Amino acid sequence: MTNRPLRPDEIELLLDGEDGFGMAELRAALRRNPAAQAELRRSRAVVDALEALPHFSPSPLFADRVMANVQVFEPWHVAALDYARRFVPQSRPARVMAGALAAASAAVFVGGGYWLLERADIAVLLTQLGFEQFRSAVLNAGTDMSRQLLGERGVALVRDAAPSTWVALTGGFVSAVGAGVLALRRLSMAASRRG
Repeated sequence: MTNRPLRPDEIELLLDGEDGFGMAELRAALRRNPAAQAELRRSRAVVDALEALPHFSPSPLFADRVMANVQVFEPWHVAALDYARRFVPQSRPARVMAGALAAASAAVFVGGGYWLLERADIAVLLTQLGFEQFRSAVLNAGTDMSRQLLGERGVALVRDAAPSTWVALTGGFVSAVGAGVLALRRLSMAASRRG
């Protein structure tokens, strides 16, 4: 070995008084290197100073206080399982009852799905009827709202308007909404800079 500084792991071995493979060569190199001897003395002084400090143990609630401030990542599936466990009854008879209820519900859903697959034409008809009722309800609500906002004359003007008027109205509406969003964003940025 040449006169080189000691590595931290070599200092640890010498401080611990290890007697393993290669220790005789390390001690011989230490005897030939005054800088390494000084480094070992400094390290020993630090270890002795640390050993001289009083030994104490933290309070029993220390770990709880620390862990309350640590954000622990919990995978979604673990969180979902923990959430679902809250709804599982603790007593055996209640668990059996809940299992039977869940099995009955699953059987109803599977049976209903099978029935719908067997009678797809009825399901399509019911879906179309439901969609038609939804569409007419939305149109009626839109017409009623337009009458409340614009009056009968305004609704007639909008209904009889040319396509270019619709384009202009839509462009104006989009521009107004965009300007409002930009204004709100600037206000929120100004408020966040002040706060």
